Amino acid sequence: MFKKKECVAMLLAGGQGSRLYALTAKTAKPAVTFGGKYRIIDFTLSNCVHSGIDTVGVLTQYQPLALNEYIGTGLPWDLDRNLGGVRILPPYQAKKGADWYRGTANAIYQNLPFIERYNAEYVLVLSGDHIYRMDYAKMLAAHKKSGAACTVAVIEVPIEEASRFGIMTTDEENRIVKFTEKPKHPDSTKASMGIYIFTRDVLTKYLKADAVDPKSENDFGKNIIPTMLAAGEIMMAYPFSGYWKDVGTIDSLWQANMDILGKEPVLPLYDDEWRILSRHENAPPQYIGEDAVVENASITEGCEILGTVRNSVLGENVRVMAGALVEDAVLMGDTYVGAGAVVRYAVIDRGVRIEANATVGKPKTEAAGITVIGEGVCVAAGETVADGAIVYDEEKEEAK
Repeated sequence: MFKKKECVAMLLAGGQGSRLYALTAKTAKPAVTFGGKYRIIDFTLSNCVHSGIDTVGVLTQYQPLALNEYIGTGLPWDLDRNLGGVRILPPYQAKKGADWYRGTANAIYQNLPFIERYNAEYVLVLSGDHIYRMDYAKMLAAHKKSGAACTVAVIEVPIEEASRFGIMTTDEENRIVKFTEKPKHPDSTKASMGIYIFTRDVLTKYLKADAVDPKSENDFGKNIIPTMLAAGEIMMAYPFSGYWKDVGTIDSLWQANMDILGKEPVLPLYDDEWRILSRHENAPPQYIGEDAVVENASITEGCEILGTVRNSVLGENVRVMAGALVEDAVLMGDTYVGAGAVVRYAVIDRGVRIEANATVGKPKTEAAGITVIGEGVCVAAGETVADGAIVYDEEKEEAK
């Protein structure tokens, strides 16, 4: 057994991310590009480092190669440690063969040996697909002070959106008295953020019982949290009031990218006291041509802008040729927009070519939805990709 760690983080990064369609056809959702120079998982890993948590297990399953390569040794996040650091944890290979993670709780259950290896007293369970800054050390301090078996981070949401979340009702001391997963008729606006701190011994007991229950879906929100609450365990809510967004849909991912724009952005990415760390490759400075127009846009290193870019986020090495227009769009990187091409209200994955005079999407005020172009696709010269369409490789599928 290694030297004891007070708290070990377990980062769930194995979901398929099917609601991101073409963007996750080849890549795990936490590895999707965000804000031009980051990946979604950068936010959670950075939070861990700034919170003093230096032992992180990343539980992967679906399309893990890009994510594994991106995390590497953990050096960009100061998680390349001999004792602790970041560790990739695929589904566990037992004597009877490999067993896919059957749910969030089962994923942690299969990796109990990792937690026990560090003799951790507390376990922080995180999701790898949320955009936010949060000091987990403060949440851990509140958990320890309360003597709770579990503390759940919560955020206030509009009542009309509450049915999308696990909803908690609390007393005046923030003790959870009721929990309902995605209620049809919510009676509270305190939504679970998918961030939990458990006292390890209690978590282990409930995970082991859940693993042998044939009726369980092996999920924290559907099974573990309700079972612990029904058993009378002390369950506390930890209120959070900062920026937080689940970027599990195309609309939410697009909006979160837009939130970084402007003189006073809703989501300021540049904070010296809480930097978002990333494995960002060095690129030459961006070049903005004399006749180019750039308005309310984030332009990453390596870009060449000769046309017009408005209200958009461009990753590294994006080329926008003369006469081209990019508006209300997210271009994730290594993308070419040919002369005279128009890209509006769209999310464009990496390595895409949009040839001369092609049209992608419609103006935001007229579009049926966001147009999505998957990795490596080439839109031919003069071709039109409809608003709301989703393009996988060379095949196009209308958004449902």
